[in-house]
Parts: sequence; structure tokens; C-alpha cells
Amino acid sequence: MALRVLQRGLSPWLSTSLPAAAAAVGCAAALPAALDRLCSGDSSAAVGSPCWVQQQQGQQLQQRCSFRSAPTFEGIDGCTTLEERRRQHLQRHTVTAAEAVQALAPGPHRILIGSGCAVPDLLVDALMACGSQLSGSELVHLLTLGPAPYVLPPHSDHFHHTALFIGPNVRTAVAEGRADYLPVFLHEIPRLLRYSDAGVDVALIQVSPPDAHGFVSLGVSVDVVLAACLSARTILAEVNPHMPRTHGNTFLPVEAIDYFVRNDRPLPELTNGPIDEVSAAIGRNVAALIPNGACLQVGIGKIPDAVCASLRQHEDLGVHTEVLTDGVAELAQCGVVNCSSKTFMHGKVVATLALGSRRLYDWMDDNPMLSMHPTDFTNDPQVIARNDRMAAVNAALAVDLTGQVAADTLPGRGTFYSGIGGQVDFMRGAARSRGGVPIIALPSTAAGGAASRIMPELGRGGAVVTSRGDVHWVVTEYGAAQLWGKTIGQRAAALIEIAHPKFRDELREYAQERRWL
Repeated sequence: MALRVLQRGLSPWLSTSLPAAAAAVGCAAALPAALDRLCSGDSSAAVGSPCWVQQQQGQQLQQRCSFRSAPTFEGIDGCTTLEERRRQHLQRHTVTAAEAVQALAPGPHRILIGSGCAVPDLLVDALMACGSQLSGSELVHLLTLGPAPYVLPPHSDHFHHTALFIGPNVRTAVAEGRADYLPVFLHEIPRLLRYSDAGVDVALIQVSPPDAHGFVSLGVSVDVVLAACLSARTILAEVNPHMPRTHGNTFLPVEAIDYFVRNDRPLPELTNGPIDEVSAAIGRNVAALIPNGACLQVGIGKIPDAVCASLRQHEDLGVHTEVLTDGVAELAQCGVVNCSSKTFMHGKVVATLALGSRRLYDWMDDNPMLSMHPTDFTNDPQVIARNDRMAAVNAALAVDLTGQVAADTLPGRGTFYSGIGGQVDFMRGAARSRGGVPIIALPSTAAGGAASRIMPELGRGGAVVTSRGDVHWVVTEYGAAQLWGKTIGQRAAALIEIAHPKFRDELREYAQERRWL
């Protein structure tokens, strides 16, 4: 991907030697009216529309941004031009990662770390080096890829850690009490960060280089990061030429960012390996439930990859999803996904974050077909429901015979494994959609075939994420069970039929003891 730089007078930023920052960051007053362009100039946008959301966020940015200490000089007709002021801001506020972190006032702070493949590693490393200065600070994040030094001694002695979603890099720390888990629906996290006591005052993010108009893009990770930027008093950003410039509600003006740090590291990549036979069978069973012209949501992992592979003979699919993956991009590249039948945001692939390969990031870069938005938009069930034929495909750890779904906690152990995430958001959104198909997809067994994922009951510690009333379809490699509108007995019978054959007698006996069958 070609290295993008700020043109028309801003390109010298990439080669200018800049002074270190010396003082803690302040906040000030007004942002020029150029922010209104974020909303396409439509001041009468409907409440809840992408334009309306951007207008509200633009107003908040106006309240937190200014051209901090930018010198006055003569521009066109004796005026200081917007581009010149932005160039000056970049020059004055580009520093090393260590200098950016040292500019923070002594702690404690509540600090958000960027999500997924956009973790600002240089800033995180600098933060760890300043642990004693910021002792008592709380670190908050969604799913992150790569190392998580903040949950390891001695850093865990200085920082309290709160995971909004538990990934492999913090799972052990949560289990051992060195980190905490905050369960929350994904569409509610932006509101939590902006309007509650859980708001953050520092945001560490990674962005694209600024464009010709002085805007950086959040690229592969808009999710909850934009909300954190709107509420934080201080924003520290790594500027990375490998970050794709994505369209949608992804942009920040350079003056919204307090300090910039150069980073030329390639973005992390997430690959799931070959699709196994069980996942392939599940993918085929799921694809059989999805009509042509449907609007698709899938997650990450081998089963979502298998679903995408099984949809290659479908036509005119749309996408309104939480996570954008290689499988979805490949469907778009081969024309299966063209969004021509979408009833909401027609022609647009809508997502909030991307986890995948360099090929995916290159497809995203400056692609007008893609529209990235925060989770309070992408994951809002009412917004999701505006897509007719919404097919939401979500994974689970286990399902009991009544249809209750365990998704964030290991049944029988009570160990937190992942997070609530967006499963309920999309299950409810798809259920409200005209012709919608909410699907839970999982293998029939776990532990190498030693345990059934279709369980008599979730057992001790088996917390419910998706209630039995929200579940319409459950799919395994043995078929699909429709639960919506079915009694407990009918549900149990249908789920037993898609359980692994070696566990069916045991499950049937349990249901008979409860007099469900």
C-alpha cells in the first residue's frame, strides 16, 4: 500500500525534526466549521442516522479541540488558513512515545488502549516504562491482539486492568485476579465511556497518516475508540502508514489529538488456519438458512470462515456486521456481496472493526464501498433491524436443552473466557428484521469429543449471555434446530437431534426425567 502523506504543504511533517513536548496536555475551546463536512452538510439528518451521529460527535469535538499554541502568521488575504494551522499543530505535537507519555500529568488516570489490530504498542511500552509515575491508573480495552504486558508483574502492580472483552492475552490474568472483566453489551460501551463514571480521561490510539484535509482515520478499529476520544481529555496517537484510511465515521481532525508518535510497524494479522470438516459442515448448514439478498453478520474463527466459504454461490448479499474479516472481503471481491439488496445503507458494507490479513486491510483502504462506524451504531439492535433479511451468525460455548446460550463463561467451571460482545445485539436485531434469521452456530462437542456442547443444563458457573427467548436457530454439524415458537419439550427434542449421536441418549433421558418428552 502506497504511503499516504498529507499533501499541499503538510507533507514536510514526515521529514521535519521536531522538538520534544515539555508540558502536560490541556484542553480548550473551538473547532472550525470544517467539522460540519463530516456530516455531508445535512443539518436536518434523521435522528439515529450516520450523519446525525456524526453531527453530535462533531459538536463534542468542537468542545474539546483547539489549535493549541499554534502561532499566528499571515496566510491568504491576511488570514491564518486552516491547513497552515493544522500543519503547525502537527509540527509542534509530534514527539517520541516516551515524550508523549511523560507529558501526562501524574496519575492516576483511566486510560483506554486501542482495540484489535490497532493496539498502539509503542505507547503501551512507553506507558509500562513510566509505571511508577502513573501508579494507580486503570487500563481499559476491548479485544486486543498481541502481548499484554500490563497484566504481567511488575506492571500489574502499578496498573489496574479492566477488560471489556477477554482475549487470549488477558484470559489467565482475569482467572488469577490480576485483571477484571466488565460485562456489557457492545452497543452500550460508547455510552458507558462518554456519559458514566466509567469514562476515560486518556486515549491511546493508532491512526492513519493525515489526508490532504488534515484528518486522520481510525482505520481498522472504530468500535469504542471514537467514543473514548470524544470523552478523553488527552489523546495520544501513533500515526502508521500501514493503517488503512477507511470511510465512514472514522475521522478525527489533527487538532483533536494532543501528541503524535510515528510508527512504521505492520499491523498485526489474524488468520484462523484451514477449515476443518466439522466447521465446513456447520458452514453448509448455516448457508442453507440464508436466502439470496440477505444482509450478513459473521464473527471471527473457523466457523465464520466456513460460512463465508459456503456462501460463494449466493447472490446479492449485503453486510452489516461487527467484525470485518477476510471471508467477507473475499465475498465482496468475487461479487457475491454487492449490497444491492440492502434496505438500509444501500450499497455499503457496514462494520466497526476489522481482524484479518494484510489483504483485508488493503481492500479496506480508501474503499468507498466500506463504511466503518462506532458500536453504538453498528450494534444497535434497532439499527440492525432496519436491514431486511438480516442473517446474524454467532458462536457459542454451549447451549442447554431449553435454548440458553453460554458465550462468555465456560460451563461447569465458571471461568470467564471471552465477553458478552455483540452477540445479543445482533440476535435481537436480526429477530426484529423483516425476514431475519438469528443463528447460533457451534460444534456438537468439545474437549476432543469428550463433552457435548448441547448440554442438559449449563451447570455451575454456566452464565447465560443469550436467553432462551432470543434464540431462533441453533446449528451444529448434524443439522439445524428451529427453536422460535417452540415449547420446552419441542426445543429439547430438536436440540437432541443435532447433538452428537453418542450423547443423544443421555440428553433424551434427562429431558424425560424433567417430563419435557
